[in-house]
Amino acid sequence: MSISKPISLTLTTLIFLIFSNSLFSQKLEPKERPLEPDHNINSKIMGKEYQLYISFPASYSTKDTISYPVLYILDGNYFYPTFNQPNRRLSARGLIEDVIIIGIGSGSDRKSWFINRNLDYTTSVDTLEDRKAEKEFGFPKGTLNSGGAEDFLKCMKTEIIPFIDKHYKTNTDRGISGHSFGGLFSAYCFINSDGYFTRFGINSPSLWWKKEELLDQAVLQFTTNETWDIPPTKVFVSVGEEEGASMVPVMVKFSSYLEDSKYKNIDLNWQIFDYESHLSVIPANSSRTLTVLYGKK
Repeated sequence: MSISKPISLTLTTLIFLIFSNSLFSQKLEPKERPLEPDHNINSKIMGKEYQLYISFPASYSTKDTISYPVLYILDGNYFYPTFNQPNRRLSARGLIEDVIIIGIGSGSDRKSWFINRNLDYTTSVDTLEDRKAEKEFGFPKGTLNSGGAEDFLKCMKTEIIPFIDKHYKTNTDRGISGHSFGGLFSAYCFINSDGYFTRFGINSPSLWWKKEELLDQAVLQFTTNETWDIPPTKVFVSVGEEEGASMVPVMVKFSSYLEDSKYKNIDLNWQIFDYESHLSVIPANSSRTLTVLYGKK
């Protein structure tokens, strides 16, 4: 007995649907895409390892003598990607200067990263805040230590940056950018500026640290010194509108006093990002940091 073409087509379609439904019901595991560092640096000063993630401008070549400015990104294992992509796109369109991006990361996992940054980026010891953070984030008592900013800056100047300068075509035009505790550290580098860095991304800075100790130092600097003997410097300060009472007012105070100082050698831009929280603001402030610090006029 022969089967008519319409019936045959219907049976074929049903069989296909049955098998395809079985095929598509098999869910696939997501692929891991780990971010691999270009270098690992063992610091004698800090007693631990740092990972370096590097992005070069398209024009970079070992066959010429052109040297490039460098922007160092704190928390590099997390924030390097948020700078890498806009840097490539903005540079390709000729909207920013060619710049080498160096992400400085630390820790083998999220726990060790948190412990490391709590020490490296904080400007003074605050045992009460350490114990509070341990309780909040589930760390055993005594896990967190603070106040390592001075040593970490020394580590950058004598271990990390000399390594980069030795192996890559860099010049002395250096920038540094950080978020949260990283923003606190960037502000610390700026307030204690000696011309080593001349571009600063101070994003969502934790200026509340140790009862606003660094903020008080900054205000004193801005209000008592009519001039500041440092090279021409660019500064970008930002915060998300929804970051709360501990973050927004201190950022505004810092920026306002710096703006009122009217230092002729400091090019300041500051911004409050509408509707953004402490975490959602990161992509916005990364892109804006690049366009403010390296934008072509």
